[in-house]
Amino acid sequence: MTVIVTDQGFQPEDWTDGFVALGDVANDVVALDVPADADPDTLATRLDRVRMVRVDFPSFADGRGFTIARTLRLHGYTGRLRAKGHVLADQYAMARRAGFDEVEIDAALADRQPEAQWLARADWQAHDYQARLRG
Repeated sequence: MTVIVTDQGFQPEDWTDGFVALGDVANDVVALDVPADADPDTLATRLDRVRMVRVDFPSFADGRGFTIARTLRLHGYTGRLRAKGHVLADQYAMARRAGFDEVEIDAALADRQPEAQWLARADWQAHDYQARLRG
């Protein structure tokens, strides 16, 4: 079972169109699974009709997914962007600032890091260093 984390807390999975691996991309792809080692600049040119991009985080210490998200947003991608895998509650604000709309975690991680820990970081726009400097 997977849990989707948003600014409102834990949500059930609502994406029903499935995902296609980056290597299997055809012209009619609706949702794309992207590995952490994908080149975000090359990827950005292939997202014309893709409504959802799910970026893999193979380890909580692997930050390449944040770079992919930021690069896609800078290239103008406006679709749904999801981080999947080993993202910790402490990294949620960073994920949102990088451009992710949501995070997909497994039930075991949701048990270890309950919803309250994620919600504590859901006000991600108010707690960055720039906001503190302006405050």
